[in-house]
Amino acid sequence: DLYVFRAQDVNNLVFVANTQGLLAPGSTAAAKFDANTVIEFNIDNTGDAVEDLVIQCKYDAASNSMQVYGPVLPSEKGTRSKLEGSVTASAAVTAYGSAPVTGTGATGIKVFAGPRDDPFYFDLTQYKKIIAGTATAFLPAGMAADTFAGTNVLSIVVEVPKTLLGGAAKINVWVETKKKI
Repeated sequence: DLYVFRAQDVNNLVFVANTQGLLAPGSTAAAKFDANTVIEFNIDNTGDAVEDLVIQCKYDAASNSMQVYGPVLPSEKGTRSKLEGSVTASAAVTAYGSAPVTGTGATGIKVFAGPRDDPFYFDLTQYKKIIAGTATAFLPAGMAADTFAGTNVLSIVVEVPKTLLGGAAKINVWVETKKKI
């Protein structure tokens, strides 16, 4: 899942990527980020649906930390990537059940990585009824069932000063996972 929103500090944007969804609490403590996978936030600030900037997040197993690169202009675009530049922020991965550990880089980028309750709210039962034609709408929040309640995800949260994203009033963002080959 991808979420992008204004930070508490209105001069920053927050980028969130959730991976390994539907983790049962019993298996969450053992869940790890993959050291051979880069989570890449692609940012289009010109409206052409091509990434103009990337924020790359790579797990370092030796230090059990998430390292953030960028935002930076990518040298390769599309389905191929390479780590760009140097680490701009890093944070130790928060252990399951522990208080959040965050890191702040020299440019004001903040990062968090670790398990969290799955924030996605969805009533799968009602959705199936709508698809089957036996219901026409979703139920109000108080009456709906949250299919993902009680499950966890591994989250990467990167807060970035807007000044590092260019001067565009509107940006398009998508996230990719890219496996080392």
